[in-house]
Amino acid sequence: MTSLLHRRAPALRLALTVLVLTLPPALTGCASLKSWFGFDDSTTVQQSAESLAMEGMDDFNVGKYHSALNNFEEILDRFPFSPQAMLAALKAADSHYYQKNYLEAKVLYQQFEERHPTNEAIPYVMFQIGMCDYARTDRIDRDTSGARDAIQSFSRLLRAYPDSPYSAEARARIQAAQEFLINHEYFVAVFYVRTKRYDEAAHRLRYLIAMYPGSPITTNAEKLLARIEAGNPPRMGLSRWLPRLTMPDWKLFKAGETPVPEQPTDL
Repeated sequence: MTSLLHRRAPALRLALTVLVLTLPPALTGCASLKSWFGFDDSTTVQQSAESLAMEGMDDFNVGKYHSALNNFEEILDRFPFSPQAMLAALKAADSHYYQKNYLEAKVLYQQFEERHPTNEAIPYVMFQIGMCDYARTDRIDRDTSGARDAIQSFSRLLRAYPDSPYSAEARARIQAAQEFLINHEYFVAVFYVRTKRYDEAAHRLRYLIAMYPGSPITTNAEKLLARIEAGNPPRMGLSRWLPRLTMPDWKLFKAGETPVPEQPTDL
């Protein structure tokens, strides 16, 4: 076998030489050979990434977030080291956010922060992480983890960038989320009253009053606790004692106001 290869080696070299010599001149240059074998040169990469970024931003700016996301993901897949890759990473997160894919968006924002910790967009990214948590907050009688996570995320932004353009809104949303969680505590107390677990209701109300004396719902908590301690808990019309089930309007807190809960009638 070895001797056969040796005998054929001159013929193989001659065939390769003829192939190269007979290639069109446009294919004999280094750059063209790269293209011929499937390797894009830097100019082609730049043009392709720029084209995808422009198409993605055009779609994004008119609310076509799904098609915009496809362009941004293609940049990240095909041209991860292009100048447009950083923009694509951020706008891919934004595209998920505006499609209400909050968990997916949060992961992408976190990845952007980890990879580009000194980028000027980091305050915005940290704010959007908080918004992803805030936006997935459900009613107080369901999952409250979104509100808790939002408080942590917005607080982290305020510690790192207390004077950012997003700080005032972050503070207001923290207050709204805190009020949401206080209302949840009060809702549980009303539930205990409804199920005639009065000792547990009283314990919950005392905790709420001691921990959150300035909350708008505290007045109702004090009235309900007084009824329980007097041995006259409300047995009918408990729906009137319920707090707001949804997140309070954060804009009220930003304006220096607080939402006032409806006062239950004395039943």
